[in-house]
Amino acid sequence: MTKATKSSVPVALDVMVPALVQLGRAMAVWGAEGSWPGHSSGMTEAEFGAVNDAIRRAAGHNGWATEENVRHAFANWARALEKDALMAWVAAFPELSATRSTGRTVGLVLAGNIPLVGLHDVLCVWLAGHKAMVKVSAQEPELLPVLFGMLDRFVPGTLDRITFVKGKWGPVDAVIATGSNNTARYFEHYFKEVPRIIRKSRVSVAVLDGSETPDELGRLGEDVFRYFGLGCRNVAKVLVPEDLDLDRVFEALYPWSAVAHHAKYANNYEYTRALWLLDGVDFLDNGFILLKEDEALPSPMGTLFYERYTDGAQVERFLAEHADAIQCVVGHGYLPFGASQAPAMGDHADGVDTMRFLLDLG
Repeated sequence: MTKATKSSVPVALDVMVPALVQLGRAMAVWGAEGSWPGHSSGMTEAEFGAVNDAIRRAAGHNGWATEENVRHAFANWARALEKDALMAWVAAFPELSATRSTGRTVGLVLAGNIPLVGLHDVLCVWLAGHKAMVKVSAQEPELLPVLFGMLDRFVPGTLDRITFVKGKWGPVDAVIATGSNNTARYFEHYFKEVPRIIRKSRVSVAVLDGSETPDELGRLGEDVFRYFGLGCRNVAKVLVPEDLDLDRVFEALYPWSAVAHHAKYANNYEYTRALWLLDGVDFLDNGFILLKEDEALPSPMGTLFYERYTDGAQVERFLAEHADAIQCVVGHGYLPFGASQAPAMGDHADGVDTMRFLLDLG
């Protein structure tokens, strides 16, 4: 790839997109734990190995970030950065191809609940021609800096526009911050003087209609258990017909029983199980997840809430009433089973178009 000259001026889109495609190809290899693909990748063997080392160290910063899950996230991102998918998304923003100014300074507060969860925000700021002041989560301090170090090799000057900070940002023109409902209130107050996207806690829902095949119900396990259910796109509740036999769901989820071997997950599962037994709560148990009929939306770690419905109108009412707390919906007529944790570039968190927000900053 032709290397751009280092500059604080935004790089042309026809350089940035091929660089992201190149990064995506490398992420596919890291995701598959493959060997160095050679100098054609744009990286030396040592540089390629540095990312593998960061992947292996991730669990040391966050016990939930198993190597399997981190590599899974890399593989998902590789698909999101494939050329056709990336070009289709970019085409929705013709301003990206226009001559741009040096842009604004955007402060980013990233979450760290699942691997690479903040990558989309940083990439959007970079593509929009702005400067990013990035505060990474203490749970994931290495992965994004090492990835953007690789991107800087493909597009020299990238790290002039993306700064990873440990302390305060200094003055910023806009903010994108992700956190809990409690931290969201703090963010809203602290950054009230600047344009902002403040994300709160959300969960996802599956809607079963009873016609699901064993394969579809099996893929529901990906939506429930991937990243141990810690992501906002993880299914925390299922809506089921009145006559659905829940044993079908239990049977289909069994291939994920190994999650119980993870100490942190097992501790949460056992804690909730003991608490519910003491409180006399009715629940179903298959040894690695607890099913409880409950009207609440979020469910504790190691559990899955379900609620029965009589007709489609009841489902639509439920989804409308909880729209501000639901990230995505899985099921027939919604996202395909197994796809909740594989978002494309256009699947913006909380339904807020991050790129449009950034381009509208001017």
